[in-house]
Amino acid sequence: MKKLMLGNEAIARGLYEAHVDIVSSYPGTPSTEITEYAAKYDEIYCEWAPNEKVATEVAFGASLRGARSACAMKHVGLNVAADPLFTLSYTGVNGGLVIFVADDPAMHSSQNEQDSRHYAIAAKVPMVEPADSSEAKEYVKEAFRISEEYDTPVLFRMCTRIAHSQNAVELCDPIEREIKEYEKNPQKFIMAPANAIVRHPFVEERTKKLQELGESTFLNKVEINSSEMGIICSGTCYQYVKEVFGDKVSILKLGLVNPLPVNIIKDFASNVDKLYVIEELDGIIESHLKNIGVDCIGKEMFPPIGEFNQNTIRKAFNLPLAETIGTDSTIPVRPPVMCAGCPHRGLFYTLSKNKITVLGDIGCYTLGSAAPLFALDSTLCMGASVSGIHGFNKAGGKETEGKTVCVIGDSTFMHSGMTGLVNISYNASNSTVIILDNSITGMTGHQQNPTTGYNIKGDPAAAVNLEELCHAIGIKRVRVVDPYNLKECEDAVLEELSIEEPSVIISRRPCMLLKYVKAKPPVEVNSDKCVGCKMCLKLGCPAISYKNKKAIVDYTQCVGCNVCTQLCKVGAMTQKEG
Repeated sequence: MKKLMLGNEAIARGLYEAHVDIVSSYPGTPSTEITEYAAKYDEIYCEWAPNEKVATEVAFGASLRGARSACAMKHVGLNVAADPLFTLSYTGVNGGLVIFVADDPAMHSSQNEQDSRHYAIAAKVPMVEPADSSEAKEYVKEAFRISEEYDTPVLFRMCTRIAHSQNAVELCDPIEREIKEYEKNPQKFIMAPANAIVRHPFVEERTKKLQELGESTFLNKVEINSSEMGIICSGTCYQYVKEVFGDKVSILKLGLVNPLPVNIIKDFASNVDKLYVIEELDGIIESHLKNIGVDCIGKEMFPPIGEFNQNTIRKAFNLPLAETIGTDSTIPVRPPVMCAGCPHRGLFYTLSKNKITVLGDIGCYTLGSAAPLFALDSTLCMGASVSGIHGFNKAGGKETEGKTVCVIGDSTFMHSGMTGLVNISYNASNSTVIILDNSITGMTGHQQNPTTGYNIKGDPAAAVNLEELCHAIGIKRVRVVDPYNLKECEDAVLEELSIEEPSVIISRRPCMLLKYVKAKPPVEVNSDKCVGCKMCLKLGCPAISYKNKKAIVDYTQCVGCNVCTQLCKVGAMTQKEG
């Protein structure tokens, strides 16, 4: 039986067929659906962890006990998980352990474009990379086999295209497997220096064995079609090469992308007159070839930036470009904006209006940087806003303390904002932290988090009380505001900025897109009263526009949040009855 599956869905199927017991992850596009689909299998225990480091450590604990375990994250999440990953390379595993990492070439939803293959090289662990959904499922099973046979965690690299494209996947029954016995082994699993010194040679020897595996594994596939031209590639680039060249060139498709083989590459190179390496982002395969003395053409033809496509390859080889369907007219650019009724908008308007410096974070609220609000001054990584404002105010003193805040979402605060707040409390900076609590993890598609009171399956769970948590951390001044109430927001922000001690404002209102949140009647504009002052446009609400010198509200988008009515000084905007 076959089924059309997304790459991420196929991975979840592979987890089921590989008889994986435990999956712990933190959501991050383009990896999120791996865990969401895995949670549909009752045989697999799945959870959302507070962050990727915790998820990796949960997977390690499960592996230590003898279970097969996994965690999934996007590429920047691997930065957070790097600490346990590097030492996991030394400890090895008991039950198989696979870490799924989804790279994002072209940065469709990310703050950088890093290449996760560097982590595999640096941590000295194997990495596999599929080229479609069918391979994704099969490679999962092979990754767990490699993990257990070679006593290693395995990195499993995806990218946006493979994660979110579809093809037919053959469904198989899960393997029969019992959880392995746990035996106390301090020399293997306690990484004190004396034990780590012994384990490092094991890692180096393991790398040699894995390189030998690369010479024969089905993960690396040779297609000999022509002696004139050969291409070495992996992942999504294989699909582009096949679509452009078909069977006219020879191809070495690498599925085990770390460690890279030697003999199979040299043999392949000897069978072609000219050898090319086509890989997105960094020239890792190319560098390996040159290190082993194989001449090739790579990054001099292909950029180390962005996502490739078929025409990228056609242009590089001076081939005719494929015909594409275009439009007869120029379509205006539609930049991403906060949704109509977004609870963050009122708070951001308040900050922008009062010309307050705002250190931002990762989430929906990053969109507060866009026109017309221009509310943010920085965005670095998860949790950096809270740590950053401490440094900003320690450096600026009274010059910045009274006019600087940071903003962070509820999920992001649980991910890595708490430790920054501990630092503010412990090292006593006069900083105001605003937690934008929209009752969900919004940007990645409405996943639960430790503050929502529900687990990954929607069952009731313990909910962290943000107010009590902030008090426990040592913050005395904690207050809650409704971001739909502009006066309440402004009073709270200005008052907390005037006080010379750390404080937290919790801006609390659930995301309008949550199913249980019901829209109110839309706002309507009395055109006779409207004077065309454009005050309402300063909110940047997509439901409000301007025509014939009058404000217009799109009833199909307006959710009746009433924030705009508070800006209308002439009473032209009122909520529709009914």
